[in-house]
Amino acid sequence: MTFVNEKQSRSGKPHPYLHGNFAPIHRVQPLTPCSYTGVIPEELAGGEYVRNGGNPVTNEDLGRDAHWFDGDGMLSGVAFRRQTDGSIQPEFVNQYILTDAYLSTLTTPSLRLPILPSIATLVNPASSLFLIILRILRTIFLVVLSNLPGSQQVIKKISVANTGVLYHDGRALATCESGPPIRVSLPGLETVGWFDGRRAEGELATEEVSGDTFGGEGVLSFMKEWTTAHPRVDPITNELILFHSTFIAPFVHYSIIPCTQNRSSIIQPPRLVNAAVPGIKSAKMMHDFGVSFTHTIIMDLPLSLDPRNLARNLPAVSYDPSGRSRFGVFPRWNPQAIRWFETNPCCIFHTANTWDETITNSVTNQPETIAVNMLACRLTSASLVFSAGDIAAPIPKISSSITYPVEEEQCRLYYYRFSLSGTENTITHQLALTAIPFEFPSLRDDKSMSAARYIYGCSVSDSSFGAALGRAVKIDSLVKVDAAALIQRGNQCPPTPISGCVDNRSVSEILASEDLIDPIKIFKLPQGFYAQESRFVAREMGTSEDDGWILSYIFDESQLDESGNAPLAAKSELWIIDAREMKEVVCRIKLPQRVPYGLHGNWFREEEILNQRPVESIRCLPTPKGKVLGEVEEHPSVWMDIWMGARKWLLDVVG
Repeated sequence: MTFVNEKQSRSGKPHPYLHGNFAPIHRVQPLTPCSYTGVIPEELAGGEYVRNGGNPVTNEDLGRDAHWFDGDGMLSGVAFRRQTDGSIQPEFVNQYILTDAYLSTLTTPSLRLPILPSIATLVNPASSLFLIILRILRTIFLVVLSNLPGSQQVIKKISVANTGVLYHDGRALATCESGPPIRVSLPGLETVGWFDGRRAEGELATEEVSGDTFGGEGVLSFMKEWTTAHPRVDPITNELILFHSTFIAPFVHYSIIPCTQNRSSIIQPPRLVNAAVPGIKSAKMMHDFGVSFTHTIIMDLPLSLDPRNLARNLPAVSYDPSGRSRFGVFPRWNPQAIRWFETNPCCIFHTANTWDETITNSVTNQPETIAVNMLACRLTSASLVFSAGDIAAPIPKISSSITYPVEEEQCRLYYYRFSLSGTENTITHQLALTAIPFEFPSLRDDKSMSAARYIYGCSVSDSSFGAALGRAVKIDSLVKVDAAALIQRGNQCPPTPISGCVDNRSVSEILASEDLIDPIKIFKLPQGFYAQESRFVAREMGTSEDDGWILSYIFDESQLDESGNAPLAAKSELWIIDAREMKEVVCRIKLPQRVPYGLHGNWFREEEILNQRPVESIRCLPTPKGKVLGEVEEHPSVWMDIWMGARKWLLDVVG
């Protein structure tokens, strides 16, 4: 049965990020054939597009705090199945990721709130210290209780795995900051188990390799296994590069996991696990980073995520507009050699691409990296963090000692160049490539970590990504930026450092352009239609880097009722758009249900799906009530009856 619950904010209006097509959907479907109009490109045959996002299963308390980044992870995919007659049949599938928290919620029907505190509670300046501590203690209590007799599901990891999805070394992995990656199986999106850096739960024991696991040993090891939602896979070496951000010094650890599947050598390739990154003085909300072929960039920005803030009468999540942004650049295998570059304050949740600039050393005749370049979506405030929780952003307190002008509210595709020549740590280039709002960046996978020409992203034509209170950001424009051309133009005619733009046109001005070689091309959706993050798929015999298609889930909001609610019959589509001109929709796949506006997706190639590592077991939904721990049934006693009664009472109290 499908049902939709919509959360009312304190003002009595629907919470903007749990309303309309943001509202969770609780119907899951196995691979289900879809109808379509247009032509499915042959390059999609055998592959699958999958998108992750938060979809709260516990949504009964309509007065609770809620945030777009909350919610149990749900994967929504379209697999392009080859048929015996040579045709391609798209099939839709969506599944909850069976995390410990999700399974525990299903087996604890008395819970009225999610197990984890809402990000909205943590970031809200109006949240009292008492409330925040109460929510954190509630989570700790539920985790401890899940490990005691009478529980069907033990909570070993608190992650809801609701943010990203990627492929590495024979595994599809779903990600979220609050835990390690969790493996899922393609194309059906079944949950396999947590990946610890050596093997995933549910895999054959022979799949395990030697070496340390994420987090290592010790009481606080669980914190050190919290992994960025945006690991990077080197397209040449297939190494998985990731970092782990924690609340305890040294605050950031760093890992490199090699590709070991089907290796011909008996010598295990090098691994680097839980290496400390020096120089970070406090816990930060660190979502993404930059990785080139030779270097890594850690971003220490003035956006903290630190429970110790509470003792300073600050929210656990706090942005300091008077602070400094610090970028730590180090050789991929040597975080101890980090060099810190400082500049104006900002927030960066997503980087688009990072690449090396090299010259040939005249003595060794070997390439030498003289600079590292990075493209990122740079925000000039943390308003997105607050607006996504329907919270008014606090008015920033600007220090009188600040030496730079406060920038206007913006989120733009931004170019940095970090010079590694000499001993001075200098950012030689800091500029926006375009003035239009730009977020959720992606690029052609095989161009990652090199000087890719094109970056794809999302924009809004009538607002910014820091939405006003009571409304949500909805993507109505998909963008392709010729980054190489705009960087070249910026070098020839440099704009004002930091605050300047190479291209100052608005979305409407770009759409009106008739320039056939315009470096910015925008696909504007029809009125009332909204998109999600797009992913690029290359044409097999393409003649240029942008020869291919972008895929995005699309929703027509004319399906909403007069109150803005999504009816049960509402449906989404997957659009396949020609990426060269960004004008033609070559195929529209009609899905059997809607896909709520979510976060990050990925394209999985046919060979990746066919070459997944073998699985011994998958996670399953809980058995019917009453089938609890064996010891409860096998050894009934008066004491157990008393404990079970007390346990039920405790759950009713904290629910």
